[in-house]
Amino acid sequence: MAGPLQGMTIIELAGLGPTPFCGMMLADAGARIITIARPSDRQGTSLRAKDRDALSRGRENIALDLRKPEAVELALRLISGADALIEGLRPGAMEKLGLGPDVCLRRNPRLVYGRMTGWGQTGPLAKSAGHDLNYIAVTGALHAIGPAEEPTPPLNLIGDYGGGGMLLAFGICAALVETQRSGKGQVIDAAMCDGAALLMAPFYGLMAAGAWRDERRSNFVDGAAPYYGVYRCSDGKYISLAPIEPQFYALLLQLLELDDEIFTQRDDRTKWPQLRERIAERFAQRTQAHWCEQLEGTDVCFAPVLRIAEASGHPHLRERGTLVEVNGGTQPAPAPRFSRTVSEMAHGAASGDAVSRRILLGAGLADSEIDALIRLGVVAG
Repeated sequence: MAGPLQGMTIIELAGLGPTPFCGMMLADAGARIITIARPSDRQGTSLRAKDRDALSRGRENIALDLRKPEAVELALRLISGADALIEGLRPGAMEKLGLGPDVCLRRNPRLVYGRMTGWGQTGPLAKSAGHDLNYIAVTGALHAIGPAEEPTPPLNLIGDYGGGGMLLAFGICAALVETQRSGKGQVIDAAMCDGAALLMAPFYGLMAAGAWRDERRSNFVDGAAPYYGVYRCSDGKYISLAPIEPQFYALLLQLLELDDEIFTQRDDRTKWPQLRERIAERFAQRTQAHWCEQLEGTDVCFAPVLRIAEASGHPHLRERGTLVEVNGGTQPAPAPRFSRTVSEMAHGAASGDAVSRRILLGAGLADSEIDALIRLGVVAG
């Protein structure tokens, strides 16, 4: 492993969405991630399918039946030698397993214990089920996205990944830095609703300043402004346009040969629908490829709207290696990029008898002890 977190060991309780995303980021940064999976995953398709799953890369998987006290003790043994733990179960679930923060921190006082939930560890909804869409709904984020008629689910980027997994990864790294100074561990309460609210900080600021309307398609970056949005081309494909600054907008008008007086009234919101219609007419006259040739690389703040399958072929992403081929599929490369402790693409999800045995031998168990645990069904063999 390479990267700034090289030498760190993190235990991950297998989960969905934001927790494995957090684990992927930490693995990409060089940490050793040991994932405790369910026995049902051991022989099923779940672990095998993870060879092409970006969220699962860089893992060593061991399947433990945590319903058995021997498995809980084994998990605590792994945790006692780790720098951090990440889990995404409902509040109280880890405590019921016997792996709550108090127990783990008694075994390992330096442990950073990261908890990922939707609603957080406290509050009236803490133990309620939910998903990304619900968490971003209560923060105002969902209401602000989409056409004027109704909000549009923006994939599960805001709650699960940006406001969830990435928030927890930041929390883990920050706490690990503090532990180096204090010698003490701590618990991180990372809630997707908190993270989604944090991502909305600029818009709460604009609201407070009276510069943001609390209605969809009525602001400068929500699709209302003619200089910030997407436009359909003659071939049915789309381009994105964002010349917010006046000088970039002026260059756009020049390159599109739009010199009518109305285009000088871009700050008049009552003119926005008319301006958008006129610009849309111009883009609809040519193909996406034509507009790429005409505008890409200029200061008009332009890019084609590409399908997922097309993105890796874009010259900029291709030259930077932003997207890479792994086991026949495309994955994003590790980010951000470090000048000295360079991150490298880790291996895919590693599982199987040899991996489990290596993990347990590293925890100080003898081969005979491992064989006995497999016979008892504590470790999936």
